[in-house]
Amino acid sequence: MKKIAIASDHAGFEYKEIIKKHLEGKFEVEDFGTFSLDSVDYPDFVHPAANSIEQGRNEWGILICGSGEGVAITANKHQNIRCALCWMPELASLARQHNNANMIALPARFIATQLATDIVDTFLNTAFEGGRHQNRVEKISTC
Repeated sequence: MKKIAIASDHAGFEYKEIIKKHLEGKFEVEDFGTFSLDSVDYPDFVHPAANSIEQGRNEWGILICGSGEGVAITANKHQNIRCALCWMPELASLARQHNNANMIALPARFIATQLATDIVDTFLNTAFEGGRHQNRVEKISTC
């Protein structure tokens, strides 16, 4: 069973819980928090989730905050993370096909829960195309 890291801040907490339930039985989900609606700092949860992917404990990650921006920016500070902000399934598909994204960021304040689960499903069920995209992906982390 494939392993997925999930994390959110307070604005994404309810979506995180819905997505976890949606993935039950299909994937092994490691929840990095937050665990309530109390105000928190999203990097405290994003960094451990991203580390788990870099260390090979989890294959993919799902991050949720109000806009999706903060969690995406934080995750992308990690050398081997490619996190895409997605607000429609087509973006999740392209992020996997062309960019080999290993994390997605969802904007809880701007999408409905059904759309969020559709985006997650698309992300998790889309393969990287490789080919001409492989060379481009390899150039991302050269600093």
